[in-house]
Amino acid sequence: MLVVSAHAGDFVWRAGGAIASHVLAGGAAHVVCLSFGERGESASQWLEGKLLEEIKSIRRAEAQAAADALGAGIEFLDQGDYPLRESEAAIAALVEVMRRTQPDVVLTHPLSDPYNGDHPAAARMALEARVQAQAIGVPFADGRVPTKDEIIGAPPVFFFEPHQPEVSGFKPEVLLDITPGWERKRAAMESLPAQRHMWSYYTDLAIRRGVQLRRNAGPNLGLPVEVKAEAFMRYYPQVTDVLD
Repeated sequence: MLVVSAHAGDFVWRAGGAIASHVLAGGAAHVVCLSFGERGESASQWLEGKLLEEIKSIRRAEAQAAADALGAGIEFLDQGDYPLRESEAAIAALVEVMRRTQPDVVLTHPLSDPYNGDHPAAARMALEARVQAQAIGVPFADGRVPTKDEIIGAPPVFFFEPHQPEVSGFKPEVLLDITPGWERKRAAMESLPAQRHMWSYYTDLAIRRGVQLRRNAGPNLGLPVEVKAEAFMRYYPQVTDVLD
């Protein structure tokens, strides 16, 4: 599982349960943070009078602790935020990450978020990198042509839920049971004190999506009484030989 996150906290709030549950089931997960969220998502530290490089260091340490709590690897591309600018260099870096990690699934932001342009910018770069990483004729940044084992396949892409889905065109097409990974997600959230106000919001959201999961799951899944869930949208069609 590869997660492309605009800022240092996004992957925790929106996909932490998916990451933790995937790891607990025996999978591997890797997070790429395009920025540290140092300008737009670190207000408490600016108000304390901290300087830019200090804030970046703090947010990096928080995101690393959150990834550790989830059981995921993490790396930082330090592309800056507010705004996060799309660039060929950032896309090329994502291509290299994808070829190195060979993801079976990619999670990232949806393509619309009127409250934060960094999020759809991250999504566009992730989608472009996915296409380029499949093409054997697209070289690495150093000019080397990839081998057939280094190009990626066609991993499905899931958009995770934005902070205000009602105005972002987000529909919860996929409801994922994250109950197995919930405690890890909670620990990861608590690793991000710079955004303490988000802890209760995303706890409540997991409960609400869990209620919706139960209502849509049919009668025979044997779900526990209390389920926590995250919502996703698919970007590409699902491929299947059975409808269930």
